[in-house]
Amino acid sequence: MNIKLQHIIAVFTGGVLFFSVLNCASNKPDSERKLIWSDEFNGKGLPDSTKWNYDVGGDGYGNNEAQFYTKNRLENARLENGNLVIEARKENWEKSKYTSARLLTKGKFSFQYGTVEVRAKLPKGRGTWPAIWMMSENMKKWPDDGELDIMEHVGFNQGYVHASVHTKKYNHIIGTQKTDTLTVKEVSEKFHVYKADWTPEKIDIYIDDQKFFTYENKEKTYEAWPFDQPYFIILNLAVGGFWGGKEGIDDHIFPQKYEIDYVRVYENK
Repeated sequence: MNIKLQHIIAVFTGGVLFFSVLNCASNKPDSERKLIWSDEFNGKGLPDSTKWNYDVGGDGYGNNEAQFYTKNRLENARLENGNLVIEARKENWEKSKYTSARLLTKGKFSFQYGTVEVRAKLPKGRGTWPAIWMMSENMKKWPDDGELDIMEHVGFNQGYVHASVHTKKYNHIIGTQKTDTLTVKEVSEKFHVYKADWTPEKIDIYIDDQKFFTYENKEKTYEAWPFDQPYFIILNLAVGGFWGGKEGIDDHIFPQKYEIDYVRVYENK
């Protein structure tokens, strides 16, 4: 990765380790690895329709989310200053009180094993719930066919970034979810690189090259490891929900922007 880490600062505040990386900008793809797919989000207007589809609707998406996800609407998803901006807004839309967007590469691009890097700056405020995640291109039943959460952040717990996997055997519904958290200062003020290395043996999750979560293929069963099939990428900003809205939604914070500088997928070395 072309990231020059000039200062790494770890400080204890109230017994919690905060991780801060300065000058963590990465602007060019890694020339030492094979880039198999990317979107640099250059230009203006709507996201590239050859690369992204939309989920559309306001049915809560199984999480009791409060937003309506729109399609081809600049107010909710647009290219701006070299970034993809996903914007959550406080406005009535059909039966919902908020709008936002959920973009996914399903039907456009999926892959099996590789490294995913997403450089992003997260929204801030109670009720926001941005994510970078992946699901099976051939999803028939959740969580049996797997879900990989590279980054989740809930606004009532500012700076705590979560990575998780969901499988039939390991998921939050039955209290067995595999997950971990890294606390990152200025997660909503600066861009950070969220990365997943996915091989047949394990999945490692990083923020700015600091690994904080590993899930290994120890059991060699589909119930524990469905991650041996093509997956697609999802970028979304939810509002509220069972988790994101656990402590309510602060209507004074809107609109909120989730900014993504790039998405890059590399072949494993």
